[in-house]
Amino acid sequence: MNAQLLFYIIIGLLVLDFIVDGILDSLNAKKYDDPIPAELSDVYDEAEYIKSQEYKKTRHKFSSITGSISFIATLCFFIFGGFEFVDQLARSISDNEIIIALIFFGIIMLVSDILSTPFSYYSTFVIEEKFGFNKSTKKTFFLDKLKGWLMGAIIGGGILALIIWFYQFTGSNFWLYAWALVAVFSLFMNMFYSKLIVPLFNKQTPLEEGELKQAITAYATKVGFKLDAIYVIDGSKRSTKANAYFSGFGATKRITLFDTLINDLTTEEIVAVLAHEVGHYKKNHIIFNLITSILLTGFTLYILSLFINEPILSEAMGVSTPSFHIGLIAFGILYSPISEITGLIMNIFSRKFEYQADNYAKETYAAAPLITSLKKLSKNSLSNLTPHKAYVFVHYSHPTLLQRFKNLMA
Repeated sequence: MNAQLLFYIIIGLLVLDFIVDGILDSLNAKKYDDPIPAELSDVYDEAEYIKSQEYKKTRHKFSSITGSISFIATLCFFIFGGFEFVDQLARSISDNEIIIALIFFGIIMLVSDILSTPFSYYSTFVIEEKFGFNKSTKKTFFLDKLKGWLMGAIIGGGILALIIWFYQFTGSNFWLYAWALVAVFSLFMNMFYSKLIVPLFNKQTPLEEGELKQAITAYATKVGFKLDAIYVIDGSKRSTKANAYFSGFGATKRITLFDTLINDLTTEEIVAVLAHEVGHYKKNHIIFNLITSILLTGFTLYILSLFINEPILSEAMGVSTPSFHIGLIAFGILYSPISEITGLIMNIFSRKFEYQADNYAKETYAAAPLITSLKKLSKNSLSNLTPHKAYVFVHYSHPTLLQRFKNLMA
């Protein structure tokens, strides 16, 4: 295989991905005007349903425009030698391969984020504002950007530098060391993300004593779940949309409730949502996802090690000087069909796990408050109640509201 053919394959994969996503989005959009299933007729009244349809159509149109612009910009970058230009720019600053790679990715990520910022700004302060979701200020928006850049530079840059360093000193065996690094980092982040990263963006406070905490504590005691840390996060700082999540292991585990969730749901409904999260823990879903993620990372790094030494990868990207960082980009695109397949499989498992967690909540608490909480959360986020089956299969990590309702009522 020559570099030109490989270039066409890379472009073909980019085009195919864009077309498939476009088809799925269009199929899903055609379902926006479908009547609400009878089982979910109490989620929206007529005015609210019209509003939800308008929101979905607005988001779809915006996504189509931004996706098309991003796709065209990416193609132009490939075709007109963008990678060669940035690579040569990085090499004019340093002759150290690690520094070159950091500068290379730094330039691409920074420019990409700057170019996408106007669209992100419009999404937040025009679309989300129009439909009553946005609570973020312009100061918070831009501070989040700066913090994101800083974290990307420190964490992402640090991991990339170590992986290239492993490659320089161990050759094709670098994947073993890189795998160990990523595995340790993943485990560390799972345990301490809420303590180290979340506070950079949100304020977390222990749940105050009162009816809700007593109800949660009573449920945790009933199911033998040791829970010392229940926190409330100021999600309303950015959006009216609600959420809850479980994080950590052992002594580091905690439940985090968005303040919007507490405002939107009754005590009984919040405990039902928490029972669902406890179900994930009791069923070992968190450990399964972590181990599976680590194994998939190891597999990907091993495959990368088989091809990263091939100069044809850099040549196909139009770069005259073969390097690890250029080969990494080419490999990422060529590997994307496998990533899509593993992503589909993980979504299948994820949807199965959601049913199991729902069933656990039903068996150890009650189905009715979980159903009403899911309906309220769907209503408050103007969720799509009639998504296309193909779109659900490819993109949904959770079953649809209708599927969860039927499962809980079974």
